[in-house]
Amino acid sequence: MTAETQPRGRKPRRLTASRIGIYAFLVLAAAFFLLPFYVMIVTSFKTMPEIQQGNIFGLPTDFTLKPWSTAWAHACTGVNCEGIRVGVLNSFEIMIPAATLSILLGAINGYALSFWRPRGGNLIFAVLLLGAFIPYQVYLYPLVRMLSKVSLYNTLPGIITVHVIFGLPVMTLLFRNYYVAVPVDLFKAARIDGGGFWTIFFQLMIPMSGPILVVAAILQVTGIWNDFLFGLIFAGRDHLPMTVELNNIVNTTTGTKAYNVNMAATILTALVPLIVYFVSGRWFVRGIAAGAVKG
Repeated sequence: MTAETQPRGRKPRRLTASRIGIYAFLVLAAAFFLLPFYVMIVTSFKTMPEIQQGNIFGLPTDFTLKPWSTAWAHACTGVNCEGIRVGVLNSFEIMIPAATLSILLGAINGYALSFWRPRGGNLIFAVLLLGAFIPYQVYLYPLVRMLSKVSLYNTLPGIITVHVIFGLPVMTLLFRNYYVAVPVDLFKAARIDGGGFWTIFFQLMIPMSGPILVVAAILQVTGIWNDFLFGLIFAGRDHLPMTVELNNIVNTTTGTKAYNVNMAATILTALVPLIVYFVSGRWFVRGIAAGAVKG
């Protein structure tokens, strides 16, 4: 921010009625979103006899970590008692390659559509945008049939392929809009210096793409990690993601419902998105401000 754009004048110091109203609204909004998380945290550290007493807002009087170890390694889905860890490992196996491929392909598409502009590029971009706005349910049955024909249905490569396909339109849109704001003179100078398609992409565009790469990574990592529908349909029994495993644990009909274990398992499944948002939230805002939603 330059000196000319710096705000001028003294900051208001009086506590007016409007400021009190703003603070009250912000506190209530924060409490609305944090209260369920607080209940989940305190419940996960309570014993079942204490939970059955009914005081869901009280702090645990008999603090225990056993629900967390049970949720991780011993929680049951029917007769299978391997905990949430199997689903978490499966989610990492799905998320890492799917997010990496979709971001890389989206960056290449956005770069090509912004600077090289192949014949029919606008039509391809329009088709990709159309794919981003059609409900997923429309594609489910055709995708099942197509993946079955090529022996990818109910396999790890199959669910990765599905996530890459559905992530590609949004990734292309993000990178295309970001690269459109890059001065074309830089591209022309690189071309005069003899740079080709891949040389300019890896040595010029990627180093300039830090903010949008962070935005794309946050969107893809959280989207794939939180997916339930595709994992349930396309992953197969041996590669079910942790969202499906969590649903099976919470809704299992075997034995007494262990609310403390269910709360611990739910928090474990949400750790990756929480860490991503806490660590990279500042860069996400910068990426959005740098042009992620322009165009």
